[in-house]
Amino acid sequence: MISSLIKGIRQLSDPATRQVVWLSVGLAILTFLFLFACIETLLSETSFFQAGWLERFADVLGRLAAIVLTWLLFPAAISAVVGLYLERLAAAAEARHYPSLAPAPEQDFIVTLAASGKFLAIMVALNLCLLVFIFTGPLYAILFYAVNGYLISREFFELVALRRLRPEAARALRKSHQTLLFVTGAFFAFMMTMPVINLLTPVIATATMVHLFEDWRDADGAALVTA
Repeated sequence: MISSLIKGIRQLSDPATRQVVWLSVGLAILTFLFLFACIETLLSETSFFQAGWLERFADVLGRLAAIVLTWLLFPAAISAVVGLYLERLAAAAEARHYPSLAPAPEQDFIVTLAASGKFLAIMVALNLCLLVFIFTGPLYAILFYAVNGYLISREFFELVALRRLRPEAARALRKSHQTLLFVTGAFFAFMMTMPVINLLTPVIATATMVHLFEDWRDADGAALVTA
C-alpha cells in the first residue's frame, strides 16, 4: 500500500497528468461551491422564526451549518465526479509505470455517468443518515471515516479494475483484498476532509488504485479474466 501511495503522490509531477490535475482541482472547487450553494439556498429559504432578529440569527447559523454540511458531503460529491475523468488519470499512470500495457478498452460515457450518479446517491444518502450521530463526538468521526472509506475504496478500485476486467472478476479481486482496500479508502476519506489536500486527493487516489490493481492482478492473474 505504501509504495503504491508514494507512486500515486509522485503522479502529480508527471507532465502527462498535469492537465488532468488542474482539471481535477477545478472540478473539486466547482463541486464544493455548487454543493455549498445548494445547501445554503435550501437552509436560507426555510423560515424558522417569526421574529426578525431570531430569523437573522437563524440565517447566520444556517450559513455555518451549510459550510459544515458541504465539508462533510464533499467526499461523496467529488468521488462521484472523479469517475468522469478517471480514464485519463488511469491512462497517464499506466503510461508512466506500465508502458507495455495495451490501451484499456474505451468506456461508455453514459454507463460511467449512470454509475457515478448511482454512487453519488448512495454516498449522499448514507452521509445524511450519519448526521444523526454528529453530536456524539468520536463515534461520528469513526462512523464517517469507516463508511466513506469503504465506499471510496470500493468505487475507486472497481472503476479502475473495470477498465481491464469483467465485472465479476473485478469484484472478486476487490473482495480478496478488501481489508487493505478499506484502510486505503479510510485514509483517502480523511485526506478529503483536509483543506487544500482534498483538491488533489482524487488524482492521488486514482493513481494509487491503478498501482494496487496492477500489483494484485499480477499476483492473482491466473484467476482473472481480462476484459
